[in-house]
Amino acid sequence: MRMIFLGAPGCGKGTQASVLSEKKNIPQISTGDILRKAVADGTELGKKAKTIMESGDLVPDDIILGLIKERLEQKDCDNGYILDGFPRTLVQAESLDDMLGQEKPIDCAVYFEVDEKEIIKRLTSRRTCSQCGKIYNILTDDLSEDTACNVCGGKIIQRDDDSEETVKNRLVVYNEKTLPLKAFYEKQGKLKNIDGSQTIENVRADLESLF
Repeated sequence: MRMIFLGAPGCGKGTQASVLSEKKNIPQISTGDILRKAVADGTELGKKAKTIMESGDLVPDDIILGLIKERLEQKDCDNGYILDGFPRTLVQAESLDDMLGQEKPIDCAVYFEVDEKEIIKRLTSRRTCSQCGKIYNILTDDLSEDTACNVCGGKIIQRDDDSEETVKNRLVVYNEKTLPLKAFYEKQGKLKNIDGSQTIENVRADLESLF
């Protein structure tokens, strides 16, 4: 099963992809992870990406697609995979289809539907350990100003990209660039919708009922 998980930042697609990946024994693949590994491994594409990232520019589509192609050709993708956060634009989606061809096309795209007010609430409530990166939430975790991370003892902070202004800006970009993918995969008959506003357990149950 070759899948794409779509949805706004904070919709829970990463969490659900991680669980389904383990259950189905197929890899969860994100462009962020691929970029970091390629840079760390010093591959040719990784070196190009590193130079671009260090200059503060966005990594262009041709490099991202090249890295995705390399990753999907690895042995652990033979039985399927979950693309988490890719493609992000119609150009990337069309290029991905061209790259995969008719032999190994994407089987389905799962869209996690969550209201924008709920997205803003979720992300602005998120807190992160400054040392180990563990995620907390002020709505569900008992946190105070001096609460330390229960994993490493690090300071718990709100990341800049989880501020309300930044979250709203991210949603504007998402609605403009990524949301059109919903119609793209619906037209192909590959779109499956999930109510992402439910509890994690209920979303997981709905997701597992699809496959």
